[in-house]
Amino acid sequence: MVPQGTGPVTRHHEDGITTLTLDAPARRNALSAGLVAALAVALAECGKDEDVRAVVLTHTGNTFSAGADLREPPDPAALVALLRQIVDLPKPVVARVTGHARAGGLGLIGACDIAAAGPEATFAFTEVRIGVAPAVISLPLLPRLDARAAARYYLTGERFDAAEAARVGLLTMAARHDVDAALAPVLDGLRGAAPGALAETKRLVTAKVLETFDREAAALTALSARLFASAEAREGMTAFLERRDPVWVL
Repeated sequence: MVPQGTGPVTRHHEDGITTLTLDAPARRNALSAGLVAALAVALAECGKDEDVRAVVLTHTGNTFSAGADLREPPDPAALVALLRQIVDLPKPVVARVTGHARAGGLGLIGACDIAAAGPEATFAFTEVRIGVAPAVISLPLLPRLDARAAARYYLTGERFDAAEAARVGLLTMAARHDVDAALAPVLDGLRGAAPGALAETKRLVTAKVLETFDREAAALTALSARLFASAEAREGMTAFLERRDPVWVL
């Protein structure tokens, strides 16, 4: 089928699987207000479409998502709502990653039920390097990540590969060669599942993540807004856009 839609998110449906593609490669699929809104609309449509058994979330270009768009950032509440929407969608959402993911892009992956990446993929929580913290993306991530690994990668901003991402719980699987071959049995399994049973089973496996949203979303949204308005964030984002080190780098 021909992909549907234009703009930052396109939609393609085949054999019960709808693929939503982040399609703003010139901006490294950064999470702009427009992309977040477009993805939310596309997910809502998938949730109501009886022909959709599952959703695959993927990307064009060599970057899954570079995180928040510093030129057109989304409102923190809108990003929280998008992450919860993925977790709470009555259809499984599968992340297919063949490129790099940074900061908020890891939040999207963490919100998905199943996530697979190819050998070229890399990951990093880069927030501390621009003067903020991985606040709202922690809602789906911290319940799923190894605690020691989360502390290391949150605090240092180090880059890590797909094998390490799978080891620490960010990914379900790291494909050694072809991510589509790795996902083929997963998608076949979803196609063979009864839709109602699939929705109720997803409720079982996401219950604790949704409890985290209910308990902590307001506080983390406020924290994100405060940090993005801080002097450190202004310096960090300016340095990033100017392609220089921020003043605190030793």
